[in-house]
Amino acid sequence: MATHLITGAGSGIGAAVARRLQERGDDVVLLARDAGRAKEFAERYPGARTLVGDLGNPDRLSWAFGQQAMPERIDTLLHIAGVVELGEVGELTPKAWHFQIDANLIAPAEITRLLLPQLRVAQGHVLFVNSGAGLDAHAGWSAYAASKHGLKALADSLRHEEHGNGVRVTSVYPGRTASPMQAKVHQQEGKEYDAERWIDPESVATTILMAIDLPRDAEVNDLTVRPGR
Repeated sequence: MATHLITGAGSGIGAAVARRLQERGDDVVLLARDAGRAKEFAERYPGARTLVGDLGNPDRLSWAFGQQAMPERIDTLLHIAGVVELGEVGELTPKAWHFQIDANLIAPAEITRLLLPQLRVAQGHVLFVNSGAGLDAHAGWSAYAASKHGLKALADSLRHEEHGNGVRVTSVYPGRTASPMQAKVHQQEGKEYDAERWIDPESVATTILMAIDLPRDAEVNDLTVRPGR
């Protein structure tokens, strides 16, 4: 039985991945931002373990993890959580920049650092769900795209650093995916949201499972997924 630690299991891609891994009998550990969210996860995913840590406050993650029982090994660390706040450079405040860079970049880096010993023991896999914005930035997306460009750099560096330890690293770059986050983006853009226009989270989950299930002789470094409609 493989052990997977997942961020972002509350909705969208993260929820689809958590459900499918649990359905096939794997052990899932779900990161929750607080005790209330952890209780929700325990009820939603019977048998899953929870770990409490706030991605919006990465400086406290080491302390938070130190107060809890941690998995002895982790086969895959799946960074799926993310936040977005659109705005032009001339409008975005430092608070908006910190909000996105802390949760989308610094927190994944810190969680990875804290869990590398368990990943090395398992010769595990770190998978970052990035974004099309991690490859190409557009007007109004500067802070979010900067956090995702940084996430690509984190993944690329980690891959080189941990290759000798047998740790695989993958970045997945989904296009717009039907989710509460996408609904928020449309609201910020002042556009009508139609989930049918965008990628089903289940489709992205399928690509993620493909990447982590590959035999040890292969490694997917970068995987781009775009709407097919």
